[in-house]
Amino acid sequence: MVDFRTLDDLPAEQRVLARLDLNSPVEDGRVQGNRRFDRHATTVAELADAGHRVALMAHQGRPGRDTFVSLERHAEILAEHAGVDVDFVPDTFGDEALAAVREIEGGDVLLLENVRMADDELPEKEPEEHAASEFVETLAPAFDAYVNDAYSAAHRKHASLVGFPLRLPSYAGRVMETEYEANTAIAEREFDGDVTMVVGGTKATDVIGVMEALDETVDTFCLGGVAGELFLRAAGYPVGTDVETDLFGEQWAENEDTVHEVLDERSEQIRLASDLAYEGDDGERVEAAVEDIDEKTRAFLDVGSETVATYDSIVRDSAAVFVKGALGVFEDERFSDGTVGVLRAIAETDCFSVVGGGDTSRAIGMYGLDEADFSHVSIAGGAYIRALTGEPLPAVELLERNAAGEFDG
Repeated sequence: MVDFRTLDDLPAEQRVLARLDLNSPVEDGRVQGNRRFDRHATTVAELADAGHRVALMAHQGRPGRDTFVSLERHAEILAEHAGVDVDFVPDTFGDEALAAVREIEGGDVLLLENVRMADDELPEKEPEEHAASEFVETLAPAFDAYVNDAYSAAHRKHASLVGFPLRLPSYAGRVMETEYEANTAIAEREFDGDVTMVVGGTKATDVIGVMEALDETVDTFCLGGVAGELFLRAAGYPVGTDVETDLFGEQWAENEDTVHEVLDERSEQIRLASDLAYEGDDGERVEAAVEDIDEKTRAFLDVGSETVATYDSIVRDSAAVFVKGALGVFEDERFSDGTVGVLRAIAETDCFSVVGGGDTSRAIGMYGLDEADFSHVSIAGGAYIRALTGEPLPAVELLERNAAGEFDG
């Protein structure tokens, strides 16, 4: 149950300022569409259909990076997904933006320029400081309500995320609502059976934090990716070192003691790979049993078929499965067996499931799986990790405090 207001609570005919997360890949200077547009389109269409006057905020990239571009293309993509016109305003909170906001009619939608082009946006500050910024103090009076739909950025203390709830009645959009409910389910719901977490990816520190936070909630952790190799190293196998990569050394130095501690204390909960896959001399997939590895001479790119079968069986016997990170380099079909095998087992099983963690959810579309076969596919990265580990999400906390009446607006 959420403790913030949603679109169901939004009064009629409001002038709404809504924050989305449309951050997208940029190839050859051109913004590419992704799952986020489709998700946020639900909120945008609902606001427009209800006759609200809607101005949207979003970010793209960071200053100094190639991905730091205008949102003009985002407006076109979002309009295609939402089925409504989305006018673009090349200004964030200056005279041009304010004039455009004043001219909005009921059902109209406009997208303001990249909020990270405003100097007040990016510094991590307390909400009270952001609420007093020129950005927030200039834009807030032009609106009746603020809607935050940017769950995937909810771990940030940026002006557009935490400043406006101190100035306006605030509500969660549909993405914020559904992401929050699904990603907190592991800590807040009770399941009639075993809870399994599949953890992989390249960020071992994240995985270890999740395992420590959820040790009393999760029955079985199935490991792969970089974290899986580091745990195998802690178990005494000659893997988890840098060969053709620079992913292991620094993370091992940072987490060695914790990995040993977690493995010692939770050995009954942890399932490690029994075999690993690598690229052979002829470019083919080659598998090696962990017990037979004397020295790591090539980068391991996936878990092996025996491990896939073991994890498949565990998943199919689970009441709930949460996925954080890929078990291998699934972008290469040769090394997709682990990631796709687990996802396929989840899709074919009547269990509660949440798939998240960076790019892992992309494998669903890449390999012809149906997103409808999963309870929830998260578009969040950092916020998903925070939810799993129980760390606070500042933007969510501000919605809750706003609903509780802490701010006068």
